[in-house]
Amino acid sequence: MSGFAVPVVEGAISAGRIAATVDAIAAVQLPDGMIPWFPGGHADPWNHTEAAMALALGGRRSAAERAYQWLVDRQRPDGAWHQYYLDGGIEETKLDANVCAYVATGVWHHFLLHRDSGFLDVMWPVVEAAIDFVLDLQTPRGEILWARHDDGTPWSFALLTGSSSICHSLRCAIAIAEHLGQERPDWELSAARLAHVVAHEPDAFQPKERWAMDWYYPVLAGVLPEGDGRQHLAEGWSTFVMEGKGTRCVSDRPWITAAETCECVLAHLVVGEDERASDLFRWIQHLQSEDGGWHTGIVYPELKHYPGGECSTYTAAAVVLAADALSGTSPASGLFTDRAVLPELLDPSEPVDRPVD
Repeated sequence: MSGFAVPVVEGAISAGRIAATVDAIAAVQLPDGMIPWFPGGHADPWNHTEAAMALALGGRRSAAERAYQWLVDRQRPDGAWHQYYLDGGIEETKLDANVCAYVATGVWHHFLLHRDSGFLDVMWPVVEAAIDFVLDLQTPRGEILWARHDDGTPWSFALLTGSSSICHSLRCAIAIAEHLGQERPDWELSAARLAHVVAHEPDAFQPKERWAMDWYYPVLAGVLPEGDGRQHLAEGWSTFVMEGKGTRCVSDRPWITAAETCECVLAHLVVGEDERASDLFRWIQHLQSEDGGWHTGIVYPELKHYPGGECSTYTAAAVVLAADALSGTSPASGLFTDRAVLPELLDPSEPVDRPVD
């Protein structure tokens, strides 16, 4: 068990409900460590890692470390993972940069919880190879191309949400390197260039204005000054949030999703809007199922769960991480919301002039 308490958010979620959420994730984990989205479903390394973080927060350290071992066992020689896996096989061979980078966030989160330098030593080659794979997709302007085909051919465009998430993961990787005495100044320069383009050059990315993640992720990534981040969130609030209900996944549909709402909670915490973050979290509490899992989403006004009544492990994991961030319970509770937890970015308003290999 962990040496810290399970997160509790007064007026929203109890320790018992968080424990049931973590139990629901653990019930879906396969013997080899893989955490599918739901029983019989596929897994992707990003959401698999998110679920591992929630398992660790719930005191299931060994289950979390089995999840990280699953990543170790399936990492390709080039440092990447495929986009989707099934039990015993691969479903989608594409190599998604954001999916690959997120291992660094999970590994640093696990270290912040347990302060196990041996775990970092084991995972360092995995993180290093993954980040080097991702940064090979960075353009001279600074954004990260979405993916490579299995044959190595890169996709032609970048995604704002993905590049924002990668920026945070890259800072986690830099923190790991610094702790282990590994100098990676190229990563620091790449992070500065990436932060600059995320903060200042929206035209660098494939247009996806309908999607809430493209609204809040640049704030969640911590690349905007606090005041700018508040303004950015305020400008999109009426478009992406249904008052009293939660965050839409897309602006033009009344589809509230718990995971997007929880990520939006984190974004508001980043800019000091704790009350608004708490409101968002309270609004989705009815989406927990009787067995402790969490419905992926709900349609208004029909109040129909979707897709197909699905309860997803990544949704449950997002709830646990948001609860920890709101409550400040664990030693890793500020990883997504406290700018001081990770190495400082070089000034993102000043692009760094560095040629790309």
